[in-house]
Amino acid sequence: MTRRRSSLGFLGMFGRSGDLRELDAAMRGVDLHPALVPEGVKLTIVNLMKDHWPDEPPPQAYPSLAQLFGYCIAGPEAFELANGLELRLGAERRIEAALEAGDSFDAQIVLMALHARLISAEVVERYGLSAD
Repeated sequence: MTRRRSSLGFLGMFGRSGDLRELDAAMRGVDLHPALVPEGVKLTIVNLMKDHWPDEPPPQAYPSLAQLFGYCIAGPEAFELANGLELRLGAERRIEAALEAGDSFDAQIVLMALHARLISAEVVERYGLSAD
């Protein structure tokens, strides 16, 4: 009799965390396939959310975050095609405010996209972003 090895790892035994499932669903909601975002980046985003909302991120935080992050990755035109002008303008206002504020939650999300090298070159150029 041959023993079969289980493909369940420690983390796989319990399934994906609710936070990661919500983040994946929110990304899909803005036409960003979660497979395009490395797991380490998603885990960092979830940790940033937990730092920002110590009790628990509210349900509306996930779509809002995904809108900003999705804009950063897709760039203005592609994001607008998938999500409309209103969401594009909202994401652009948030980036502008984040650049003025410095160390805000939105600034951390933009910085995460930049450091992970997922950010659109057009977004980098438009806002003069650098990883200094």
